[in-house]
Amino acid sequence: MPKDIQGKVVLITGAATGMGKAAAKEFGSLGAKVVVTTGHSVEKGQAVVQEIRDAGGEAIFLPCDISSEESVKSCIEEIVRQYGRLDCAFNNAGVGPDGVRIPYGPLTQWSTENWDLVVDTNLRGLFFCLKYELLQMQQQGKGAIVNTASVGGLKMAPGFGAYGPSKAGVIALTRTAAMENAKNGIRVNVVCPGPTTGTQLMANTMATDPHEEENLKAHVIPMGKLGTAEDVAHAVVWLCSDYAGHTTGQALSVDGGMHMA
Repeated sequence: MPKDIQGKVVLITGAATGMGKAAAKEFGSLGAKVVVTTGHSVEKGQAVVQEIRDAGGEAIFLPCDISSEESVKSCIEEIVRQYGRLDCAFNNAGVGPDGVRIPYGPLTQWSTENWDLVVDTNLRGLFFCLKYELLQMQQQGKGAIVNTASVGGLKMAPGFGAYGPSKAGVIALTRTAAMENAKNGIRVNVVCPGPTTGTQLMANTMATDPHEEENLKAHVIPMGKLGTAEDVAHAVVWLCSDYAGHTTGQALSVDGGMHMA
């Protein structure tokens, strides 16, 4: 794994569970100074910090509600106050239909409230994060940012309502930020996971349809298996490392080939 991660200050949103948690632990194991943030699951976020510390790593917890511009701005300011810089950011917080919190259904059955929740979190919230991360990194003259989209942002599927369009927007926003900041020494990329174990979204999906996993393996994912949160974490760490030093504006699929099917 990349050795240049050691000592870097890394912000991770949505770090209490799933891919964010896996990435936080991996960055911590490589010697990064990990900033774990979450807007709601404070106890879970603090538990991730403790796991990293127990394993010999360095981490702190900061509350950050990405739906609030002021909360995001304050979070970045506090990171800079404590560490003097922000080297990397993994913007992972997001929501989507899972059959539990947000039901699946055709567009005509989507409520305005659920549409706004998905778009505001996945796209507006990402805009807030990018805005203040980029402002800080521009001052530094360098930095690396990775956003979380989805295979659902590359190919649309019925029943997902606002999710696919919001994740397509994440990819477009990533490329806009990458184009605008390439000459500033800042790289901006996006990961596009497929169905991934170890995430709340997948757990809720399986709870509502116990046959979904076998269907995905048999008919949807060419590699015939679900990804793991750690698979995504590996990709994020690579994109933040100097090994990916000439890579920007890329949408990296971590989906077992699902985007091709």
